[in-house]
Amino acid sequence: MNIILLGPPGAGKGTQSKYLEDHFKLKQLSTGDMLRHAVATGSPVGVVAKSYMEGGKLVPDDVVVGVISEAIDALPKETAGFILDGFPRTVQQAEVLDQLLVRIGKNIDAVIVVDVKDDVLVKRISGRFTCAGCGEVFNDFFRLPQAEGVCDRCGSSSFKRRSDDNSDTVRERLVVYHQQTKPLIDYYKVKGKLHAIDGELPIEDVKRRINEIL
Repeated sequence: MNIILLGPPGAGKGTQSKYLEDHFKLKQLSTGDMLRHAVATGSPVGVVAKSYMEGGKLVPDDVVVGVISEAIDALPKETAGFILDGFPRTVQQAEVLDQLLVRIGKNIDAVIVVDVKDDVLVKRISGRFTCAGCGEVFNDFFRLPQAEGVCDRCGSSSFKRRSDDNSDTVRERLVVYHQQTKPLIDYYKVKGKLHAIDGELPIEDVKRRINEIL
């Protein structure tokens, strides 16, 4: 079973991917995670991607396609399938993905769109910060630590924020999403593979809806 999760940044695609990875024994392929790792390690692809990511722009197709192609080719044979999180983001990328899948004898079984309003997304992303010790996620608007400056999970007093998690960059990313990514909805709707979910529902309700679809 191979799945694509679509939706704007901050819609919760990563959270749901982790659940599906554990529950259905699929392999999550998160373009964002792979590109951020490349930036952190200073790899050639990371150097190219860094300026685009920090400016809230889409990374060029050739860079993203190369990362995804290698990841799919490297999947162990015993893997039950994969979840694409953050790719494709344009119709052009979707067409290239179709070509890749034909080459390796695979296909996409379902495309799930997680919908969230822009104002909610800005608060979700610009307000989030993580514990530097254990990675627990908090938010200025939705979830502050129970004790100010202390992680609920591990007790650390060290927190960090991503440099691109600010309201201006988030709004720019949303503009890019609406202009370039939303046409994918029509692309996959024509193929009869599209399913839409309200991403503002509680996490467990979103999980339940995805389970019903799959």
